[in-house]
Amino acid sequence: MAAANKKLPAIDTLSFEDAMRELEAIVRSMETGQVELERAMQDYTRGAELRAHCAKKLAEAKMKVEHITQGADSSLSVTPFEVE
Repeated sequence: MAAANKKLPAIDTLSFEDAMRELEAIVRSMETGQVELERAMQDYTRGAELRAHCAKKLAEAKMKVEHITQGADSSLSVTPFEVE
């Protein structure tokens, strides 16, 4: 969660899991309705950046997935995952 007095790590250095944890904490905090407007705006901005980072990480992972198929002769072949 974004903290007023705490230096947050650069988003591009976060793993997918760390970014998701931070995003979830921001959402939980904002859902309480107890966050001051200025802080809520900062958290919303950080949350949007975290969401974009997670989407990028997922897209990168999808590009790395390979499709493994087994032929009639039991041989295996590997082909890159095709993006739709």
